[in-house]
Amino acid sequence: MHIRRIGDIDVSAIGLGAMPMSIEGRPDEARSLATLHAALDAGVTLVDTADAYHRDVHEVGHNETLIAKALASHDRGGDVLVATKGGHLRPGDGSWTLDGSPRHLKEACEASLRRLGVEAIGLYQFHRPDPKVPYAESVGALRELLDEGKIRMAGISNADPEQIREANGILGGRLVSVQNQFSPAFRSSEPELRLCDELGIAFLPWSPLGGITRAGELGSSYAPFARIAERHGVSPQRVCLAWMLAKSPVVVPIPGASRPETIRDSVAAADLTLTTEEVAELDAV
Repeated sequence: MHIRRIGDIDVSAIGLGAMPMSIEGRPDEARSLATLHAALDAGVTLVDTADAYHRDVHEVGHNETLIAKALASHDRGGDVLVATKGGHLRPGDGSWTLDGSPRHLKEACEASLRRLGVEAIGLYQFHRPDPKVPYAESVGALRELLDEGKIRMAGISNADPEQIREANGILGGRLVSVQNQFSPAFRSSEPELRLCDELGIAFLPWSPLGGITRAGELGSSYAPFARIAERHGVSPQRVCLAWMLAKSPVVVPIPGASRPETIRDSVAAADLTLTTEEVAELDAV
C-alpha cells in the first residue's frame, strides 16, 4: 500500500469511511466486521468515524464501538489511525443537528475515548461549524484537548479557507487535516484543497465517489471517468480515487464502504497511475 502523511503519522493512501456501517440502511454487524477486516487485510491504516454515526437515539457512538471491536479482533488493528469527530448530533428522527460548544466537544471526546478504548484519540476533528458558537471557541476546545493529551492530533471538517487559516492559527500551527466533501459532483472544495496543499495539511475528501446512493452511477453520470476506466480495465470508481490522489500529495480519500469487495476495489486505486493527459481530462469534467 502506498502511504501519505497526516501530521507525523504515515497512513495508507486510501482510507475507509465507516459511516455506511452505522446509519440508515446499514448492514448487519457480521458484514460490517468483514468489511473492516477486509480493509485492514488490504493495507488500510486510516479509518474515519464519528460519534454521530449512528441510527437510533440511544446508540450514540455505534460506529466507534464497531470499529473498536473490529480492530481488537484483527492482528493489524494496532497499526490503524482512527480519526473520529465531535460536534454533530442525531436526535433519532433521521436529522443531523449541531453542538459546537466547548463543553459538548470535551464531553464528546471523553465518551469517544471510552468507546475506542484508548488513552488518546489519534485524530480528533471538529465535525461541522455551529452558527450558534463562535468558531474560535469550538477550535479552542480542540487546542485544550491537544494540550491535555486527550488527542494526539487535531483536524476540522466542512471548513472554508478562512476557517482553515483561523483554526491553524488557534492551534498554533498544529492543524493536521481538513475533511471536506469533494467528488466529481461536488467540486466547490477545490480552494480548500489548494490551501491544504500550500500549507502541507492533509485533505480528506468525504463522499469522494458521490455518496452512498450515487457512487454506483459515477461512470454513467461522468463519461470521462467511464472512458478512462475502460482503457485501464478498472472501475470508474477506482479511476476517481486515483484522480484525487494525483491532484496533490496531501489528498487522502476516505471512500465509504459496507462490503468487503467495495473497499478492496477502492484500495486498488493507490496502484493505478493516470497520465498527465488523463488527469487534465478529469479535471475538466
